[in-house]
Amino acid sequence: MNGVRSGAGVVWLSLLVACGGGGGGGSPATGGGSPDSGPVAAPPGSTDGSPGDSAPVPAPVPAPAPDAGSPAPVPDTFTANDAARFLAQATFGPTEAGIARLTAIGPAAWLDDQFSQPVVSHLAFVNTLAAGGTSLTQVHFRQSFWTQAIAGEDQLRQRMAFALSQVFVVSFADTTLSTKVRGMASYYDVLAAHAFGNYRDLLQAVATHPMMGIYLSTLRNQKEDAATGRNADQNFARESMQLFTLGLHELNADGTEKGASPVDTYSAADVEGLAKVFTGWSWYAGPNASDRTDRRFQGLDAHAERDWRPMQAYDKFHSTSEKQFLGVTIPAGSGSAEADLKVALDRLFNHPNVGPFVGRQLIQRFVTSNPSPGYVARVAAVFANNGQGVRGDLKAVLRAVLMDAEARTYTPSNAAYGKPREPLVRLAHFMRAFNATSTSGRFTGIDELEAGSQVGQQALKAPSVFNFFRPGYTPPNSAAASAGLVAPEWQLANEVSLATFANYQRAWAGYSATRDIQHDYTAELALADNPAALLDRLDLLLMSGQMTATQRHLITAAINGRAIPAATGSNQAAIDSARRDRVSIAVLLTMASPDYVVQK
Repeated sequence: MNGVRSGAGVVWLSLLVACGGGGGGGSPATGGGSPDSGPVAAPPGSTDGSPGDSAPVPAPVPAPAPDAGSPAPVPDTFTANDAARFLAQATFGPTEAGIARLTAIGPAAWLDDQFSQPVVSHLAFVNTLAAGGTSLTQVHFRQSFWTQAIAGEDQLRQRMAFALSQVFVVSFADTTLSTKVRGMASYYDVLAAHAFGNYRDLLQAVATHPMMGIYLSTLRNQKEDAATGRNADQNFARESMQLFTLGLHELNADGTEKGASPVDTYSAADVEGLAKVFTGWSWYAGPNASDRTDRRFQGLDAHAERDWRPMQAYDKFHSTSEKQFLGVTIPAGSGSAEADLKVALDRLFNHPNVGPFVGRQLIQRFVTSNPSPGYVARVAAVFANNGQGVRGDLKAVLRAVLMDAEARTYTPSNAAYGKPREPLVRLAHFMRAFNATSTSGRFTGIDELEAGSQVGQQALKAPSVFNFFRPGYTPPNSAAASAGLVAPEWQLANEVSLATFANYQRAWAGYSATRDIQHDYTAELALADNPAALLDRLDLLLMSGQMTATQRHLITAAINGRAIPAATGSNQAAIDSARRDRVSIAVLLTMASPDYVVQK
């Protein structure tokens, strides 16, 4: 994926100049040259967007290579480098202990263990804070998120929940949701709870969650009224097809588009018909039908748990007219809101597009931006049938994504392979690689350092329903575009955002005794006198053994530029400072390098 590396290269080279001879004491440069990726979108925080805005998602481009047929089974033994690479894909970052365990038990047993991990509740985390008198804000949800991302045992579940949050988007950026901390924590819990479940159940849980109801306007959505000219809101109907299940165009089983010209998956009439299904749903009112009063529907008489309880059907407000969508007809007067919802979600779930559409996005989130048609087809086949006649088994799908031969094979010469690492994942990777701990137990300080503007991402805070980036995004006027490749995460990137994040990394790579979060460089400091051994360790933890000779040479020169003074008996503080600087330089330059930023 050489075409998407050059933007990061500008920042990396400027950092080498800044740190090479000064022990990391100077500020990295923030400019210099234009990356050949051309103009790209501004980072989140500067982008205006609103739920339901139906700008088209770019169609999938042709994959870079033809299907090579069914690959051989992946061996169930890993080297340390294999294990580090697998964990970089499947978790928020490898750790030394995690690498050792995976090499000992193998990937199959590791996956079984992760699938058995219980759900750790973000709602319970914020409820505990509230019970202690804390006035909840978004920061407290993100403290829970970072606690699990950095220190949680259920790494695969949390990584899958994060991936699903970028498909089924709700966002704190929405004015109404910005203060609903418990509701948003509950929504993330729902994604985590269904991460290894069935996609049909996930669709049901998302469709009836009040946070999605607010974000895409199904909550208090009322039936059409000819007298007033009111029509059912179409937001959720449209996005449930475009973003959650079908995509814009009919697909073959391998994710390529059907026909010589694109064939639309749905029409305006389908949206109109489906929108009627999503009427009559509103706040949780209580266990009894008599609880569902007009005041509860309108939100004027609030149940204490309504922000996190599934929405309930109020049939008085549900459309009873005929509903036609995607070849299905629900006759007038024939069904309740709950019955109509079942018909609609069953139809969406069973559409042949869902397997390749969802499978390709999961491959992009975990493994590579440009999977071959064969890879997509193999994952889609598992979505269609997990081997036991079950459709939509996400546990089986995720296993197929991670254990496919295309996921497990690393070919350095394949420039089309890999994916840009998301900024949030890069930060989590750093924290995990160096065993970050939190004095408070809540991993405070990341938000205080303006993670949204400096990292470019915050959990559950995408700028619009289309996430931080789109699956089919290609940097314009770039080598990737010329090669027919996509690089979704690069939609977050420009010269300013890359340099800003590098400076943010620089702050974390250094030392501060006053921070709540402290990383542990003990093992690295022991190697500060030996740059080759130090880089061997960083190569494993950060780059899965993929550090190039050129990268190693440049970073070694920068490390050696910070000399360690000879011991005099009275200068131990200066020696310790030089060793700390050497480690910080090595870590920063590794993680700011283009070869690190693109996960292979």
